[in-house]
Amino acid sequence: MKPSLAKGTRDFTAQEVSRRKYIINILQKNFELFGFQPLETPSFENLSTLTGKYGEEGDRLIFKILNSGEYASKVNQEDWDNKNHQKLISQISDKALRYDLTVPFARFVAMNHGKLTFPYKRYQIQPVWRADRPQKGRFREFYQCDADVVGSESLLQEVDLVQLYLKSFSDLKIPVTIHMNNRKILSGLAEYAGITDKLIEFTVALDKLDKIGKEGVVKELLEREISQESIDKLEFLFNQSDDALENLLQLKEKFADSEIGLKGVEELEFVLTQSLNLGVDMQNLVFNITLARGLDYYTGAIFEVKADEVAMGSIGGGGRYDNLTEVFGVKNIPGIGVSFGLDRVYLVMEELNLFPEEASTQVEYLFANFGGEGTVEALKLIMQLREKGISAELYPENAKLNKQFTYAEKKGIKNLVFLGEEEIKNGKVTFKDLAAGEQKTLSLEEFLG
Repeated sequence: MKPSLAKGTRDFTAQEVSRRKYIINILQKNFELFGFQPLETPSFENLSTLTGKYGEEGDRLIFKILNSGEYASKVNQEDWDNKNHQKLISQISDKALRYDLTVPFARFVAMNHGKLTFPYKRYQIQPVWRADRPQKGRFREFYQCDADVVGSESLLQEVDLVQLYLKSFSDLKIPVTIHMNNRKILSGLAEYAGITDKLIEFTVALDKLDKIGKEGVVKELLEREISQESIDKLEFLFNQSDDALENLLQLKEKFADSEIGLKGVEELEFVLTQSLNLGVDMQNLVFNITLARGLDYYTGAIFEVKADEVAMGSIGGGGRYDNLTEVFGVKNIPGIGVSFGLDRVYLVMEELNLFPEEASTQVEYLFANFGGEGTVEALKLIMQLREKGISAELYPENAKLNKQFTYAEKKGIKNLVFLGEEEIKNGKVTFKDLAAGEQKTLSLEEFLG
């Protein structure tokens, strides 16, 4: 059988693993700096936990897990004959791989709310799975790095998460722009256009503006039975100025009769103003009125982060979700969270050549193997280096020196150490810096530092 990978998955080499760890370590450090605590949840959840939380399109992308045993024997023949897919799924699958980290987090909070101290701040760095079409920057298995706060309605949480985003991407040396909107503003737009009953259809179509353009959005709105008259009232959405506060002022006039719309404007204005007061450059924040993020559970602020110098989708996103735990029977636990897309962040850093040398795992010293007494002495010296936290290894066979040189060069080892009879006799160590091509002989004391 010819070995192959499942579509949308990848193997990671030593360098890739090291670079991913570099990103994760920076994010983890900042999460903890901002007061977030770690949490991990299972790779799969009950299917009922996940369905109905991501909208119609999201539900289709959930990876279902077949029940163990003779699952097919329990299928209702009538449902099979009529191709009743939803009923068939419920009969053959009751588990699914997690689609994101937010819904499992909400499930955790609902199950443990009596034991938690609110506001509860958690971060989570784990893989998620989506049955999506693989393409550049989009995989079926990928990591999310989330930070969420539940149990507080304060808009200062939004301001703090803006700071978290900017500091983390600054530490990673990635220039970014944070696009912001508010779902209440989108609800206000639906009221203004007379399509309140079509809010979900409206936001799902609007969220695709970057991918399908204005004409594509208009076409989809018409297909979703939204009238041309309503679409004409929303024409101004596609002609926004670069001044966020000016655009918000325009909305205040249009939302004169929309309480929820005005509330959204007020909330977004607060977050933008406070961020600017804290020294955030307005160029790093964009009020993107067409930003919808097609997840049904968002209720307030929504964020999307884009890299300034690389043509790619968002590398982070999130928002407020005040009602998510209600579906699990627990009310009045508002929440807000953001996510960093590890895989896309990696691709951006790779394209911009932002990984420092220390982001790659390299062995410091390879000891050449000459056999005999030198092997034992080399192993003793290797132990001393490792106790000092310095990576070292012995070439396993007494092979030709050219072969040992080749091994060191291909593996990216920095130095090749020669511990021959002369060095052992005189208490010395000879080593060659393979990058510089320089060779030195030092006493054992000097070598060990």
